[in-house]
Amino acid sequence: MDDLTSRLAERMRIERESRGWSLSDLADKSGVSRAMISKIERGEASPTAVLLGRLSGAFGLTLSNLLARAETPSEFLRRCADQPFWRDPETGFTRRAISPAGEAGIELVDAELPPGARISYPASSYAFIRQQIWVQSGTLDFREGDMMKRLQAGDCLELGAPSDCSFSNPGPEPVRYLVVVVRR
Repeated sequence: MDDLTSRLAERMRIERESRGWSLSDLADKSGVSRAMISKIERGEASPTAVLLGRLSGAFGLTLSNLLARAETPSEFLRRCADQPFWRDPETGFTRRAISPAGEAGIELVDAELPPGARISYPASSYAFIRQQIWVQSGTLDFREGDMMKRLQAGDCLELGAPSDCSFSNPGPEPVRYLVVVVRR
């Protein structure tokens, strides 16, 4: 068994146990047999993409998210210098992943949107998560489906059911906000 298969086996067990599920519970939710899940978790079988797709869906994760969790060891401290940072070359939007890659199921994301910039996300981006947005500085216009809210510094908004969303900055200065993401 290679190292990734071993880590994937462990990750499957962690995901199942963190939800308080038995092997039978996961089998019922995924359509994968209890025996196959047990073999995967013990490292006796290497799962196919189809099986991983069924299992990740039962966990409320994308396949790529499940694989990323297996590839990256859990951490409980993420130093500022180690927090992944990304800049959108089109809008100048920046995103910094603050949270450790632990098992808490919570993500903190520091975001900044330049003046006049707008970014949009489809409803599918929110299928397995709940979010709150807390504006730190500036003004953020947030559209969720047909609902539009203007948020100022200190305002906090909880997003509803998954729908198409857009973030835009109508102000003359960057808007900085914290996104809190909780996996369902």
